Amino acid sequence: MKSYHGVAVSLLIIPSTALCVEALRHIAVWASEVAKTITKRVYAWLYLFMGPSLIQDGFDRAKDQPYEILSPDTRYVFVPSKKHIRELDSAPDTVLSLQAASKQEIHSEHPIVNGKHPTLWTVQYSMANVAKNEPFMVAALAYIEETLLCAEAVKLLPKSVAPTIGSIIARFLKAHEKIYAVLIPVAEERCQERDLANLGQNVPKHTDCIQWIMETAPRQKPWTPKRIVHELMAIWFGSVHALSTTITFAVQDLCLHPEYVEPLRRELVARYAQFERTGLGLPLLDSFTKESARLTPVESMSMRRYATQPFALSDGTKLSVGDWACVPVKAIMQDSRSYPDPLTFNGFRFASPNDLKSAETDSQFNFSQPKPSIPGRYYAVAVMKVILGQIILNYDCELVDQQRTRWHTWRSSMLPKKNTMVVFTPRDSSA
Repeated sequence: MKSYHGVAVSLLIIPSTALCVEALRHIAVWASEVAKTITKRVYAWLYLFMGPSLIQDGFDRAKDQPYEILSPDTRYVFVPSKKHIRELDSAPDTVLSLQAASKQEIHSEHPIVNGKHPTLWTVQYSMANVAKNEPFMVAALAYIEETLLCAEAVKLLPKSVAPTIGSIIARFLKAHEKIYAVLIPVAEERCQERDLANLGQNVPKHTDCIQWIMETAPRQKPWTPKRIVHELMAIWFGSVHALSTTITFAVQDLCLHPEYVEPLRRELVARYAQFERTGLGLPLLDSFTKESARLTPVESMSMRRYATQPFALSDGTKLSVGDWACVPVKAIMQDSRSYPDPLTFNGFRFASPNDLKSAETDSQFNFSQPKPSIPGRYYAVAVMKVILGQIILNYDCELVDQQRTRWHTWRSSMLPKKNTMVVFTPRDSSA
């Protein structure tokens, strides 16, 4: 009986043990998947505060292959190679859309950024009467910051409640109303002049951004004043932070690298008048601003594309509807394969040997940089040269605390800290 019972007991235990092992295996697989999901969600939220670092880490590990970064609301597929960048660039905008990406960026389907939202950083330079309106300029700056901060908050909310919360927030934002009150009459007057010109009447000539927008609008169906104002808003969102932040970092780099001030100042004294007439020249200052932007770019991603339809790269990487494709521009600009000694600031990295020789710079500035440069827009570059040129010519500047961290990050952006103080000392005009 003992033997019989022993066998019987063994037969009962063996299948039970196998079932337990199988159950434990399923539990382990399930736990592993849960752990992966939790880890992904943690990294997704970390992206909000460590975006540039996560993008750089992905770039270093990917070895020129596409890689994904998750945020709480979006899946980003980063494309580092020239081959895949060309694939993004050649994809129809009905499949990979820049406009849809811009819309999601500012969450424009919600009332925060919908409707009466004009302004344009270039009015400071091309619309003198508006620029002299101090309440307008204060509201213009406040409007952008308010809108971006609130849009970021709304993007993190569930879609079911985001429109309602957006409407509530919009009631407390007043800057856009002040801006609209100033610019809509200007746009209305321009539209009236446009209609009179079409009837053959003489009207004033304008050479500013509102006029440029009107002249590039469809002729068959001219835009209304409201539409013109909305186009101004789009340009504003696309430029204000990039330009002002890039200039801020460049001023800080002047303080951190004072050895560049004198050669830059000599160039400005000799060539600034010509630059004012033509908008061209100042190669040393051009190089300095490029190097500053290379090491402290406002954005760690570029070439944003929103997938409105499923899309696949040639290596099989897939984008679902709602995913973003983009380029890790900061990582590329600091890649040693294109930029020797990439993390060292070399203000004349992008100046030609002939420019350095004609400027009679010291040998310490001699540097041979291969072909890759930093992309930029002509207007933004010209504005940066004007502002930095006036600072270098008329002021000495110094960082109050050179050891303090100069920026903080949000998503993929690097933004200057408000408590990073620079002292500007007027120079003796006779010097």
